[in-house]
Amino acid sequence: MTDQWDAGRLDSDLEGVGFDTLAVRAGQNRTPEAEHSEALFLTSSYVFRTAADAAARFAGETPGNVYSRYTNPTVRAFEERLAAMEGAEQAVATSTGMAAILAVVMSLCSAGDHVLVSQSVFGSTISLFEKYFKRFGVQVDYVPLVDLSGWEKAIKANTKLLIVESPSNPLAELVDISALAEIAHARGAMLVVDNCFSTPALQQPLKLGADIVFHSATKFIDGQGRCMGGVVAGRAEQMKEVVGFLRTAGPTLSPFNAWIFTKGLETLKLRMRAHCESAQQLAQWLEQQDGVEKVHYAGLPSHPQHELAKRQMSSFGAVLSFEVKGGKEGAWRFIDATRVISITTNLGDSKTTIAHPATTSHGRLTPQEREAAGIRDSLVRVAVGLEDVADLQADLARGLAAL
Repeated sequence: MTDQWDAGRLDSDLEGVGFDTLAVRAGQNRTPEAEHSEALFLTSSYVFRTAADAAARFAGETPGNVYSRYTNPTVRAFEERLAAMEGAEQAVATSTGMAAILAVVMSLCSAGDHVLVSQSVFGSTISLFEKYFKRFGVQVDYVPLVDLSGWEKAIKANTKLLIVESPSNPLAELVDISALAEIAHARGAMLVVDNCFSTPALQQPLKLGADIVFHSATKFIDGQGRCMGGVVAGRAEQMKEVVGFLRTAGPTLSPFNAWIFTKGLETLKLRMRAHCESAQQLAQWLEQQDGVEKVHYAGLPSHPQHELAKRQMSSFGAVLSFEVKGGKEGAWRFIDATRVISITTNLGDSKTTIAHPATTSHGRLTPQEREAAGIRDSLVRVAVGLEDVADLQADLARGLAAL
């Protein structure tokens, strides 16, 4: 251990640095051990020098750790790094991505408040609103993601939040984030954006006018399918409320998972670049295949919001979906014929995955809800990993041959 602690000599000066440097160094505060890599604090509690010190910590009169359900140095490092990359005042980590949206609504809404949600959000998000939030008096309506006039007409006097996923899962629909933020703010509401598919490496919604972003860190932030977690980021005023909910309810992130995610952020931009390049190639190839009726990928000029994607994203993401001939039976034959790609609903992994949304991720929705979200029985989703793109193309060709 060093005899003297001089943070100025051990920590990096990050004033004015770029995104790539923030991804590698933001949030790290080295201990007196002078470790180069981020420390992993596997502890549930913390000791105090005196009883008076403990009392002041618990009262919030002096800064410092109290209990790892409240704060943990490893979790805090991840939060600070993600906040720096998103351009947020503060980020708050959660146990899962679903816990992130739970924390946002529970901390910012009350019974009688109205929330507008995109029709094309993740299936579990719809279930959370329909089965639980509505039960406690939160009013919910759904709006087609791309319909700005529809959003404006649906806002009520008690509308608190507008919640969108852009690009959406699995159809890669987009909303003009800047325009929707203006609509929300003009009526006193906040815009919340699920930025999981893009990550801050491709899109920064807060800089486009959104108030809050959230992620399933389980996906691209981890990048290798190892850990579960989520994160919410935005202004400190709102994040204070989110922290209060987590401190009481407890869906906090484990230090080990936070450490994994912090290391994942270091390579995020490099990985997303590779994911996107392969996804673009596969989307273009699939669009030319006879067995494919339609490809949903914002990087294709045929996508109705291709120009919008070019304006608000630096690249088009790693997730694409396509409709094959033969309905559900054709989609299942296609999936079952692959031999390299993993049949699983997770995404954001270094390994490419393939899934049938209508019977997996969106299977709990009613047929009417799936229809409204555009989830057809013929739809197949591929989350492109980091394998050789020629091998992925060859595997998808096996699927086409089975149609």
